[in-house]
Amino acid sequence: MEFRVMAVGDVCGESGLRYLQKRLRSLKKQHQVDFCVVNGENASVVGITPAQADQILDAGADVITLGNHSFNRQQIAPYLEDSPYILRPANYSPLFPGRGLGIYETAVGQVAVLSLIGRVNMAYGPDNPFLQVQTLLKQVRGLPVFVDFHAEATSEKLAMGYQLDGQVSAVWGTHTHVPTADDMILPKGTGYVTDLGMTGPRYSVLGIRPEQSITQFRGGLSGRYETAPGPCKLEAVLFTIDVQTRLCIHTERVFDYAPSNPRR
Repeated sequence: MEFRVMAVGDVCGESGLRYLQKRLRSLKKQHQVDFCVVNGENASVVGITPAQADQILDAGADVITLGNHSFNRQQIAPYLEDSPYILRPANYSPLFPGRGLGIYETAVGQVAVLSLIGRVNMAYGPDNPFLQVQTLLKQVRGLPVFVDFHAEATSEKLAMGYQLDGQVSAVWGTHTHVPTADDMILPKGTGYVTDLGMTGPRYSVLGIRPEQSITQFRGGLSGRYETAPGPCKLEAVLFTIDVQTRLCIHTERVFDYAPSNPRR
């Protein structure tokens, strides 16, 4: 028996959220998706509100994962405590609200989702994910496990993939918002991709107005980030899992782009 899991790249801004609401259910039907994990930490550009989390779940996500902007919107803190369907990185301080590991009922039985955050070129406050993940996996022995590793460095993401190869069903990277062309099955059977990409404006720099990013790199003051206008896209990876072995047997890129502006 096969189990199909779709991991959707970071939702960016209100336009990305609206595009997810418009397209996710039809994409799940088209690709016969059994379970869907969406990274939602940029729904407010930086952070997520309870209302936006509800909208992502209503759009068809089974679980929301977060990252370095988990707490930029302070009002999400009680929601993280109350809802088991949203995960902040598990290697954050245990004093932080919420949880980083969840177990969920599906048509093929229980599955686990684990959220982790990297440390290379990021804040070094979190615990070492490479050490903590082995302790966390002891809590979900015998289950298919899906890991969202929210990290900056491609080397750190690849290293995590190889460390977990054969121990979990799939590992995918988030945070850099650019889809990588390396979705694959690692030697011991774990599905892997370095970065899912993003859900949001096509003509943007990681979701924000290009001119703001240009200003920043030129040394000016870019101001508060604003979501770029224009058509949107949804980028994801589909992992097909053998239920008996709990290992990946196929990976597939999913790209869904709104029509481009004909003047471009």
